[in-house]
Parts: sequence; structure tokens; C-alpha cells
Amino acid sequence: MAINNFIYILIAAYLATFLRLTINNDFFISIIGSFLVGFLANRRLSYSIEKILFSGFFSCFTSFSGFIYFLYKILNQGDWIKFMIFLNLIIFVNLFTMYVGFWISRKIT
Repeated sequence: MAINNFIYILIAAYLATFLRLTINNDFFISIIGSFLVGFLANRRLSYSIEKILFSGFFSCFTSFSGFIYFLYKILNQGDWIKFMIFLNLIIFVNLFTMYVGFWISRKIT
């Protein structure tokens, strides 16, 4: 991979982090990111563009740490039922949203 691609990955990561801080809603960010990942996963992208988007942009935009921190705050309150509901809800909603993005992408092409 060329040095230019590493620079593009860093720029994509910076932009994703900026968007994440601007939106400031972990659940909404994960829904948007899941849809876009599903949509773009079906597209024929070059190796460089794929690395820039998936390794740079989406890894920073839909970071796993935001999801874990949200669940940790609920778990710290001692509410196990709420924790289990949100854990399952977030996973299933994101998987469904990713599938919808993939499905829409297939219908367009």
C-alpha cells in the first residue's frame, strides 16, 4: 500500500471523528454507519478505496468503544434487565440496518 493511501486513511479517520463528535449520539451513529457499511460492502470498490473507507472512516465513525461505554454506564447502574435489552436491541438493529443497506445496494445495481 502506498504512503498516499495511509495519508488518505488518516484524513478519513479525522473526518469520521469530527462527524462523530458533531453528531454526539452513539445509537444514531451506529445506525448510520451500519447502513453505509452494508450499502458499500456490496459495491465494487478498489482495494485502496475499500481500505480508506472501512479501515479509516467507518472504524472511527462507528467505534466499538462508544457502544461499550454506553453499555458500561447502564451496567454500572446495576440495571441488568435494561443492559440485556439494550445489548440485544443494539446488535439486532445494527445487523438489520446493515442488511437493509446491503439489500438497497443490490437493488440499485
